[in-house]
Amino acid sequence: LQDNGSWCGPSNTLSSQGIRNRDWYNVGSGDGFYTVMDPTNPHLMFAESQGGRVARVDLNSMERTYVVPVGQPDEAGELPRFRWNWNTPIVLSSHDPATIYVGSNVLFRSPDRGFTWEQISPDLTRQIDRDTLQIMGTRLSRPILSRNDGISSYGNFTTISESPLNPALIYIGTDDGSVQVTRDGGATWTDLTGNFANLPERTYVSKVVASRFVEGRVYAVFDGHRNNDFDPYAYVSEDFGESWRPIVQGLPQLWTINVIAEHPRNANLLFIGNEIGVYYSIDRGDSWTRLKNNLPTVPVDDIVVHPRDNDLVIGTHGRGIWIMDDITPLEEMSNTVLASAAHLFSVRQATSYNPYTPQGWTPGTLALPNPPQGARIRYYLGQDVNEAGAVAGSAGSNGEETQVKLTILDSSGEVVRELDGPGTAGGHEMIWDLRLSPPYVPEQSQQGGFGGAPRGPKVLPGTYTVRLEAAGSSMSTDFTVRLDPRIEITRADLEARQAALMSMYALAKPLYEAGRRVRELTQQVAEVQELLGDNEDAPESIGEAATAISTELGGITRELGQANRGARASFMLEGSTTRPSPDVLLQLDMAWDKVPGLIERLNAVITTQMPELNAQLNEHGIRPLPGDPVEVPRKPTR
Repeated sequence: LQDNGSWCGPSNTLSSQGIRNRDWYNVGSGDGFYTVMDPTNPHLMFAESQGGRVARVDLNSMERTYVVPVGQPDEAGELPRFRWNWNTPIVLSSHDPATIYVGSNVLFRSPDRGFTWEQISPDLTRQIDRDTLQIMGTRLSRPILSRNDGISSYGNFTTISESPLNPALIYIGTDDGSVQVTRDGGATWTDLTGNFANLPERTYVSKVVASRFVEGRVYAVFDGHRNNDFDPYAYVSEDFGESWRPIVQGLPQLWTINVIAEHPRNANLLFIGNEIGVYYSIDRGDSWTRLKNNLPTVPVDDIVVHPRDNDLVIGTHGRGIWIMDDITPLEEMSNTVLASAAHLFSVRQATSYNPYTPQGWTPGTLALPNPPQGARIRYYLGQDVNEAGAVAGSAGSNGEETQVKLTILDSSGEVVRELDGPGTAGGHEMIWDLRLSPPYVPEQSQQGGFGGAPRGPKVLPGTYTVRLEAAGSSMSTDFTVRLDPRIEITRADLEARQAALMSMYALAKPLYEAGRRVRELTQQVAEVQELLGDNEDAPESIGEAATAISTELGGITRELGQANRGARASFMLEGSTTRPSPDVLLQLDMAWDKVPGLIERLNAVITTQMPELNAQLNEHGIRPLPGDPVEVPRKPTR
């Protein structure tokens, strides 16, 4: 966007609101250009504006030092006039973060983060006088509104790629169609431009990428739309650019290519961004498939695979930044996987954290949601799992046998959670929220109330296993759950907290069931009393029995409320990863002191007093009322 500058934002705020507009801050001027972070210093970055105006930025103080190379004066004492692309390519060396490359019509290298520069190439462009070129078939004269169609210069670098395997191996590409390589750190250069079959002259070089897997392998993509050529051009070389093979099978015609990227761990997984979206290849360019889902049809200008998180990050022209979280299924995808009946992909480490929920409402704040918290479990089915492929003995929510069963087990092999997955052909994702199963399923009338549906406690950090049962086969993979890295707590305190949460978890269902039965019984007794009021012949003993039950239920209700307050101390524990306080434990112990006795009193009402009342009602022709007892809970040991 014009004059909108370059911006920096957090990767994840761990907030229920996600990343907000106020979390972003400006780091560069101009119209928004390349920004490069120092991988060893999170407070140091390089930003630029149009025409090669590179600045080193201190993100602590926001001071900036302009480090634009100016070259050496000639014999007349005049500095050279370099030609810079509007979007000047800038690269930090993967071998030494203090080494920086920037390109004009020559290549500059700095060994000290831009303090000093050396020119390590001659002019590597085709050195064409742009005034001799035509625009839309016409050579322009001087009286025009925008000379050379507004392009500030012509014959400059558009891309630089240093080999991750060899710092002396560097490729460059230019806007006038030149591709060149040095294998000795810039001492000599080889022009590769004529080695591309069926590539028209002067086709803009979008991207050159030196492979991180094989030293002689390199990729190049081109964009010919400036010359009214919209065909896709993508090539790979295995011999340092001496020969090139086109890799466009499956890419759409009439859509030019802006970028190509290689996965950092899988040599066969490639990504291409063109004018309508993203395409990927699992066979190193032999075939391409479009990534769809909710990605809009939009020009994609840049692609990065996050080396730590394995997220696919794309920069678009007009629709912002898009992230596909954890592309492990693409990384592990192969023809063998595609031919299998079922396949379980590796599970990335999951982080257990308490999302920050702002207290109150801030009007005018734009916020987008974070990805769902938990472990991402992905699997592939080669075809629809039919009834014959159902998991025997595993009942889904509708009571029928499930087609796909996911079981989470802890390091001792104990089942932690079971999930039912979809059984249609293709890839699927299930999110385990790192919690045990909900302690109970509330009645329909009580779902979605204050505080949301009941949830089981989160598991402790550690190693877990997910087992997939589908299509008549079973497979599993291990993964880890880690605690929020911002939190410091001893394992002993963490285990004490977990013991308290599990104790509350054990109370939750009996308390809910007791409360539900008390409400039902109270309603039933009220109906009896209403019936008795309309029946003048009913003996007083029935009314007295109903009143006694009502009084007992009232007392149980009050004491259940007190016990519930103790059990709900879990809210205090869930909101903070700390050792439970003595007050919390006291309330919890008081709840355990009350609940078993309360439920025994309630069961006495259910099994003795209500049947006796029902017998009297039946004897006098008044309908009886059924009821089932409540299970008495057993307190977990701490």
